[in-house]
Amino acid sequence: MVVIYGRVPAHSALIRSIRPHIISPRLSLVRPRNISSSCRHLAPASASSQDALRTRNIGIIAHIDAGKTTTTERMLYYSGHTRRIGDVDEGSTVTDFLPAERARGITIQSAAITFEWPPVGDKQAAEISQDFDIGSDTQPRCQFPHNINLIDTPGHADFTFEVRRSLRILDGAVCILDGVAGVEAQTEQVWAQAGEWKIPRIAYVNKLDRDGAAFGRTVREIGSRLSGWPAVCQIPWFEGGKGRFTGVGDVINLEGHLYEPGGDGKVVRRLPLSELEREYPDLATELHRARVALVELLSEHDDQLVEAFFEAEEDHLNVTPAQILQSLRRRLLAENCSIIPVFAGASFRNIGVQPLLDAISNLLPSPVERPDPEISLGSSYGGLSQLIKGDLSLQNDNSTKAKRKGPPSPPSAIANTLQGCALAFKVVNDPRKGVLVYIRVYSGSIDRNALLYNTNLQNSERATTLLRMYASESVPVQTLRAGEIGVIAGSKYARTGDTLISYTGNKATPPEPLNKLQLRPIKVPPPVFFAAIEPNSLREEKDMHEKLALLLREDPSLQVTQDEDTGQTQISGMGELHLEIAQDRLVNELKAKANMGKIAIGYRETLPQASKSITKTLEGDRAATKGKGGCTAVVQPLQDTDDISSGVGDDVFSYEQDGNLIVIETPTLDRKGRPINSDNVSLPPHLNLREMQSAYVNGALAALSRGPSYSYPMRDTRVTLTLVPEEHIFGSETTYSSLTSAARLATIAAFRDATKSSPCFLMEPVMNVDISVDEASLGSVIQDISSSRGGQIVSLGDHEEENSREGHGPQKIDVSKIYAPKDPFESGSSISGEQHDQVNIQRSVKAKVPLKEMVGYLKHLRSMTGGRGTFVMSVDRFERITGPREKALIAELRGGAI
Repeated sequence: MVVIYGRVPAHSALIRSIRPHIISPRLSLVRPRNISSSCRHLAPASASSQDALRTRNIGIIAHIDAGKTTTTERMLYYSGHTRRIGDVDEGSTVTDFLPAERARGITIQSAAITFEWPPVGDKQAAEISQDFDIGSDTQPRCQFPHNINLIDTPGHADFTFEVRRSLRILDGAVCILDGVAGVEAQTEQVWAQAGEWKIPRIAYVNKLDRDGAAFGRTVREIGSRLSGWPAVCQIPWFEGGKGRFTGVGDVINLEGHLYEPGGDGKVVRRLPLSELEREYPDLATELHRARVALVELLSEHDDQLVEAFFEAEEDHLNVTPAQILQSLRRRLLAENCSIIPVFAGASFRNIGVQPLLDAISNLLPSPVERPDPEISLGSSYGGLSQLIKGDLSLQNDNSTKAKRKGPPSPPSAIANTLQGCALAFKVVNDPRKGVLVYIRVYSGSIDRNALLYNTNLQNSERATTLLRMYASESVPVQTLRAGEIGVIAGSKYARTGDTLISYTGNKATPPEPLNKLQLRPIKVPPPVFFAAIEPNSLREEKDMHEKLALLLREDPSLQVTQDEDTGQTQISGMGELHLEIAQDRLVNELKAKANMGKIAIGYRETLPQASKSITKTLEGDRAATKGKGGCTAVVQPLQDTDDISSGVGDDVFSYEQDGNLIVIETPTLDRKGRPINSDNVSLPPHLNLREMQSAYVNGALAALSRGPSYSYPMRDTRVTLTLVPEEHIFGSETTYSSLTSAARLATIAAFRDATKSSPCFLMEPVMNVDISVDEASLGSVIQDISSSRGGQIVSLGDHEEENSREGHGPQKIDVSKIYAPKDPFESGSSISGEQHDQVNIQRSVKAKVPLKEMVGYLKHLRSMTGGRGTFVMSVDRFERITGPREKALIAELRGGAI
């Protein structure tokens, strides 16, 4: 049987009229037609529309160069979204359209697109929609039209924040693996990031057409490195068993998909098992083994499939495809999923992409099938639907009680007041439309001209324009409902990670405690590289800072600081490429007239000794702070990380950040701010202990951000602040801001006292470096790291050897029990997982190396490995610099060579 994929939908006349190279701007994530999803968390899933149930918000995640963008281009082509296949090397892809992306051939920003699969006409869709049943076990979901919102994420480690904020709003993910390289270092990173949000994931082994591709080895690495049981749903089909990669064997449906050599992949010959047994007996035998292994694996984790197996008279081949799909889906949606469905293909050769699209519809969840979004409401935590239903218990702290006028709002009033809740996950500066804030609505609806309250920034603004983005066009809409993704145009304040709520009434601030409602935020990793940036002239300085503010609003993983002594502006980022791209966008896109200096390292300072007790009192109007307040500070070095929690009692307030510990002691007050003895002076009515502690912490953090000797941030420092009301509080004159300033002054004075006899010690970031190279380059890489760069080799070996020594993830997988088909060059049983000879073995080197020695390392590594080596690094710790390196660095700092 020959099947032709890729019919263009009848409703996509608009798409066909748009030129392919302008089809997809960034994050055009909303459905193009009839978007009426009502997948609200305040209603059960049964009340949601079929549109919501047929929506898939998914992401493509992988190591760099695994084939994410290439796979995305094929998906767009087969769905009828484009009329030609874009090529990364030619710079003609839809999703990578930025000049910097096309010049480098990599994805820099998360790119998104919307399409339908399968591509059926409106008439046919209407007919089959009548028989659609989300709970049906008789037909796979891929037979019905689904709206797929796809995000193609970056693979480079420098853009890890771009991956994080994309994963935040996704419901499922496809992890693409290079069939030659296997599970690479960054693959593990993005897999773990998706695991933080408990996102269901399937694996797609790509590039099986290349020499040295090993599907079986990669499957075993999925088990050992990603800590899950690979459920092999497809096996590769090689011509003659060891020849050209020509198709895939479908384990679920027991058929072979034979692709036309050199074709565009739309014409596929499907051969049932009976025909395979006659024409291709070797493939049929392996397909039988794969089906047995798949049913056995699922039976160990799913009782319902065990029942189906008995009903099939204990014949693995008689278990229906629908029953297997339902079992896989149940396991993927389970809270502690240990099953990883695995598919095969070669996207560049147009093989295996359509079955992958079917798997997305069949296995990955819709928005209404995802867990309840996590929220915080002041000091209370829970789910969004819990709040709406009134099941979330609200805990009130002293500050809430002090400020509240009247009784607290009952749960029913909260549910009636809250109209909509959304998360801003992306900010884009469009040259034509201005600032576009992309939001995902999690509850209720966001209406045009509604007053939106930003619970993070504590301010309000109206959503004057709501847009639904599709291709290069934007369509104004009146409402965005729960489960939908859209755009607020012209927002002045909203940033990535902000929670926006709409509510009844015309007040600028919602009633408590709704003004504290926040969806789980997006963590921004700390920067490790920085560079100086200066305007071409003083006349351009104001414009440069305005453009920098726009850049930082788009990418919060960038940071800009001002040196108080020199007035120099410094920009910080995640890596060399990150800062290089930031400069390129600042100068070429935003047209800022500025130059960026040499990339430098973010060192830290640590104290040589402890200080005496220093008391400072802020009086009058100082540093634009009115009021009067005092603080006593003592600073001392932390010798090692174990000391960070030692010596701190349970009844003492402490705060840890960036390797520093802030301790606030209140010897005359109890934990609630009441005087221990009746003779003690109590707090004024306008102050409460918790807010005062927060004010002290803010003052100490401000002082810690700039060291006394070299102006680097402090590290491994303990700051002990003491609050005695009768000495540090002066009635109504004392404000929170005055206490913050007093804490800052006292901490800075304590730093100066501790460094009177000797300056601070310098600390440098030491990186965890995970280098992936081939066997031939292993020796030169090890010698370079250990000798030339002063690094320490922690471990080395191939992927499976590493995991036999240590477990990764929540469980350890016995690789010998994993089914994996025999690779063309492998001998022995395909089931046993026994040792086998490998071609082009990928070795992994784990090392700890000073960050300074890693500047420019990527180019050096590629030159040593013929372009095949890659590495991922993350901050391990900060380590004191000693010996000649310390003297050289101090001389460099004093000479102004940074």
